[in-house]
Amino acid sequence: MFTVAEVHELLAATRPDSPCVVVGDTVVTWAEMTERSRRFATALRAAGLGNHRDRAELQNWESGQDHLALFLHSSSEYLEAMLGCFKARVAPCNVNSRYVADELVGLLEDSEATGLVFHSSVASVVAEALRERTTTPMLIQVDDCPGIELLPGARWYHDVLAAHEPLVDGSDADPDDLYLLYTGGTTGRPKAVMWRQGEALTECFGFPRSIRSLDEMDLAGRSSRRALVVAPLAHGAGQWITFSTWNTGGTVFLLDPPHPLDPARVWSAIERHGVDFLLIVGDALARPLVDELRRTSYDLSSLTVILSGGAALSSESKRELLALLPGVMILDGVGSSESGGLATSLSTGSEPTTRFPPGPGTVVLSADLDRVLQPGEPELGWLAKRGRLALGYLADPDATRRIHPIVDGVRYVVPGDRAMIGADGTIDLRGRDSVTINSGGEKIFAEEVERAVASHPAVYDCVVAGRPSVRWGEEVVAVVSFRAGASADREELRNAAAQSIARYKLPKAFVVVERVRRTESGKADYRWTRRIVRGEIEEDRTWRDDRGIRTPCRPARRRLVPSRRCSTPSLLDTTS
Repeated sequence: MFTVAEVHELLAATRPDSPCVVVGDTVVTWAEMTERSRRFATALRAAGLGNHRDRAELQNWESGQDHLALFLHSSSEYLEAMLGCFKARVAPCNVNSRYVADELVGLLEDSEATGLVFHSSVASVVAEALRERTTTPMLIQVDDCPGIELLPGARWYHDVLAAHEPLVDGSDADPDDLYLLYTGGTTGRPKAVMWRQGEALTECFGFPRSIRSLDEMDLAGRSSRRALVVAPLAHGAGQWITFSTWNTGGTVFLLDPPHPLDPARVWSAIERHGVDFLLIVGDALARPLVDELRRTSYDLSSLTVILSGGAALSSESKRELLALLPGVMILDGVGSSESGGLATSLSTGSEPTTRFPPGPGTVVLSADLDRVLQPGEPELGWLAKRGRLALGYLADPDATRRIHPIVDGVRYVVPGDRAMIGADGTIDLRGRDSVTINSGGEKIFAEEVERAVASHPAVYDCVVAGRPSVRWGEEVVAVVSFRAGASADREELRNAAAQSIARYKLPKAFVVVERVRRTESGKADYRWTRRIVRGEIEEDRTWRDDRGIRTPCRPARRRLVPSRRCSTPSLLDTTS
């Protein structure tokens, strides 16, 4: 196995002046990325951070390294810091850039981070969080807001780089060094997934499994993907596509500022830079992109692939994208923080694919986790993977053991998705077990209902959750937002959904909101959804800007205001 940094540096040596990452109008070459990440690594080493215990001495939930939390928006500094961590044998860990102080405190304590890199635009959150802690990590502040002062005890990021010479090539980084990836926490407490870096390189970052020696790499023949990464770098999908693009020798493009999402900026960036690969996260990004294409014409002849990962992309969204972008391939990726990639479907032409051929090592295990299901068996089982897997969850031995069952002597990872395997060997995904609704003794998967309701042409977005019911124990409720100028009544929505799911799965009620709340990465926020459907929305008070996202101050500073909660929800039906 190899390390992430040695592969990047090997490629950098063959294309030093080529663009490595482009953020807005700023170009960072491969040579510049290498130098900056080496300087950052030296700074970490000088502060005494690194690896302190060999991996062989540790359990799968233990770390022998220092951890550096990255509380940053998508930026070149984010990637420089990640690479620098890998070179210094420090484990980087992602922090959701929308976190408020209490959430940041929880993550810093959970990760035992010895360092924190943050943008000035979230400095007030950091300051508040640090008041709740008895110890202060090493603080490095990235200046994205002119006028925001340096926090006490912090150092400016670029001063840190300037004060240290680049780490010499050939650091002692090891493939067993950790890569930490926090889950989104949309259904519960975020957990830190622990990967050996060498295994993450193939299973998450797309490095070819067939290469046994770096001498085998055909450097001159590496493709030059030009990928626009719209998903945030604080999310696994954004990191994975970034590093997989670099592993082809390609260029990563980031929007500046990254939020709020403006579909016109996305299509304009593709047109301007000749982007051939676009990463999105499900319908939350696909639908506004489709609406913009219907309004405005762009030269998108360079675009060949759209990949959706991290959240479901509905058949309707695939169909609309294929109609508007003939010749583009749509990849719908299934994976998890714990497994890496699991399966990918490919849609071309006019009709989207809905079933997933399994990736290497991907199987469906039986409901009781005691055998691998064979093609055509009618049992609803668990999507699973064997081979190169994450080690487990940081400091959580019980959860680590639960997610890694041993079947016939083979270790698997079971991220929590329910699935069936068809006679042709393809996988039929049903949904996450953690958001399953038990209604009248029947298990109903939220994602399955969401896809069915979203098939109505008036629906812009939809999330589903259960609420208590005297008759059913729990009943299905859909939270929907409509397209501009469109609407539908309860029966129209139910009839559309009934075309693809059984009637017992249909929502008993529909809550209409101005905008469905999703995470920064576009995933459904099921904790918010449950509060909505159970009438507990008054508990959902956080500080956000008027688009629901804390926004970097570049180029002009913006004042944060209390969130405008979705307009008073209207209940189309309250039948129990």
